[in-house]
Amino acid sequence: MGSVFHREITVGYEDEGSGEPLMLVHGHPFNRSMWRPQTEYFSRAGRRVIAPDLRGYGDSTVLPGATPLATFARDLVDLLDHLGIERCVLGGLSMGGQIVMECYRLFPERISALLLADTFAAAETPDGKSARYDMAERLLREGMDSYAHEVLAKMVSPDTIAARPDVAAHVLGMMTATPPEGAAAALRGRAERPDYTELLSRITVPALVMVGTEDTYTPVSDARDLHERIPDSRLTIIEQAAHMPNLEQPRTFNAALHEFLNSLPHAAATSTPHG
Repeated sequence: MGSVFHREITVGYEDEGSGEPLMLVHGHPFNRSMWRPQTEYFSRAGRRVIAPDLRGYGDSTVLPGATPLATFARDLVDLLDHLGIERCVLGGLSMGGQIVMECYRLFPERISALLLADTFAAAETPDGKSARYDMAERLLREGMDSYAHEVLAKMVSPDTIAARPDVAAHVLGMMTATPPEGAAAALRGRAERPDYTELLSRITVPALVMVGTEDTYTPVSDARDLHERIPDSRLTIIEQAAHMPNLEQPRTFNAALHEFLNSLPHAAATSTPHG
C-alpha cells in the first residue's frame, strides 16, 4: 500500500507481488478495494498488481469541478512512471474500462494487453449526458447514501445479495464512502467523454472483454460489440453476476483473466524490481 504526490494530487494505491505488471482501474463510485480478490490472487500467481484509487475516490485527493477521462489517464501514466513501469497489462471495469480506452488512445505504447470489464465504448447520448449532470448535482445536494441504496441491486445481482451478503456490504460501503465532490467531478467529465468506437478496430494488443449476464448498466450486447470490434479479443460472460463480476464471481473472473494472461507473449522485463 502506498501513496504518491504528483502534480496537484496525492494518489493512494496497492502495489503487490512481483513479475509482469497488471494495473487495475476501479469503476464509479468505488475505490481500489473493489479489486481485492484480484490483487490477492494475481500477486500470488507471479504478477505485480497495481490498483490505484482514482482522483476523487478512496485515499486520493478530491478536486471539485469536472474530471475528464484524459485527466484520469494521465494520473495513471504518472503512477506507472513513478513505479518505473514501462508497459503493463491495463484493465478496468465500467468507468475504469472507459479510462483504459482513453489510456490506449493517449498512451498505446505503455499497454501490452487490455482487460475491459462491464464497460462500453460509445459516447454519451444527449439524455445520458443530462442524466450524468443531474446525478452530479443530486450527489452534491444529498450525499451518496440514498443513491447507493437505490443502485445496489443493479451493481450486484440478486443472487449475490442473497448468497454473498459480505460482497453486497462491501459494494455498498465503497459507494457510501465515496466523496460526493469526487463522484460528481467524474460524472461531469464522463458526460463529455469521446466516442471510443472507432478506436476499438485500431487496438493492436490482445484484449479480454468480460461481463456479467445480469448487468443492466452495460449489458452483454455491449460486451459483444467490444469483442466484435477489437481484432485480437476474447469474450467471457459470467453467470450469476451483474455489474461487478470480479467481486460477485471472483473464481470465475480470476480463472478467465489468468488464462488470458498466460496466453500473452512473455514480455521482457518491463519494470524495475521494487522492495
